[in-house]
Amino acid sequence: MIDLQQLVRTNIRALISDVDAKAEQTERDAQHIMLDANENPYNKPLNRYPSDNQAAVKEELAKLRGVTHREIFLSNGSTEAIDICFRIFCQPKIDNVVAIEPTCELYRRFARLNDIEYRPVLLDDSFQLSATKLLKACDRHTKLIWLCSPNSPSGNILNITEVEKLLKAFNGIVVIDEAYTDFSRLPAFRERLSEFPNMIVLNTFSKAWANAAIRLGVVYAQEAIIDIFKKVSNPYPINQLTQEQALDVLKHRYDIEDWIKILLLERKRMMLAFESLACCEKVYPSNANFFLAKMKDAQSVYNYLCQKGIKVRNCSNLSLCNNCLRITIGAKAENAEILGILRYYKPTK
Repeated sequence: MIDLQQLVRTNIRALISDVDAKAEQTERDAQHIMLDANENPYNKPLNRYPSDNQAAVKEELAKLRGVTHREIFLSNGSTEAIDICFRIFCQPKIDNVVAIEPTCELYRRFARLNDIEYRPVLLDDSFQLSATKLLKACDRHTKLIWLCSPNSPSGNILNITEVEKLLKAFNGIVVIDEAYTDFSRLPAFRERLSEFPNMIVLNTFSKAWANAAIRLGVVYAQEAIIDIFKKVSNPYPINQLTQEQALDVLKHRYDIEDWIKILLLERKRMMLAFESLACCEKVYPSNANFFLAKMKDAQSVYNYLCQKGIKVRNCSNLSLCNNCLRITIGAKAENAEILGILRYYKPTK
């Protein structure tokens, strides 16, 4: 069992031990007249601060994901959740975090913003991790291990056995970013919260749920960790319009399933088509809504596509990704257009 008190920063421990002023918010919902928050009485319903605990959204998510509402925290996109992880557990200039490499660049960015040492551990040539290597990079000041599965930019699911080894052996917090897990059709770690008290799982409404514009992230963890997230978050963190849109999306989840099915078919078609392109050397397996393709000259292909008004991601500057492009699966017409354009591509001399 982990000792959360020892993992949490000293100043955060002091903060969460104070009387929780947010408890008053739950009392507001039942009041007839509210004159406590200096709100304007006109322009209903937007004149009032939104629900501070987002109960309706959490209840719907809990039913869908097979967790309890007490195991859910909502954030302003996954970016805020990543930042909060650093602010809860990592003391600036003292603690460090370990992460797989290559992976989502936000983990490194927020480590820098919070003045935390970032220790990347290179994946193998198949973009798979070694629990032993990650654990060797840890010391007594390592508070977090960052994983992304399916990983970005590689698109593959991380080896489940190796992830389990980390969860069982590491005395800190393992954060698993499952932003793309709905495209994998494989069991998610968010379904195993009861097994791992040191696990935090990140999800988002931006990918499979096609609602990037509302900036809504989801944190799943055991209740003890979620309670800390709630106590360090800003007042009224999720605006009312976002909550309403999230509820509407959850009511139409069967539409989301249809979109996912189409995207998976398009992913298969796109990957096969890229393999046949003269400018492509290899297409890596993917469990996400994108794939990584090794090109003969990634920069030249990237420039060519930009000239045609098509933006993809050049990953050549990332470890293990030399001459690689990351291609997001678009709508059928968009996919057809990029394939048609690339068939006419001629390498620059």
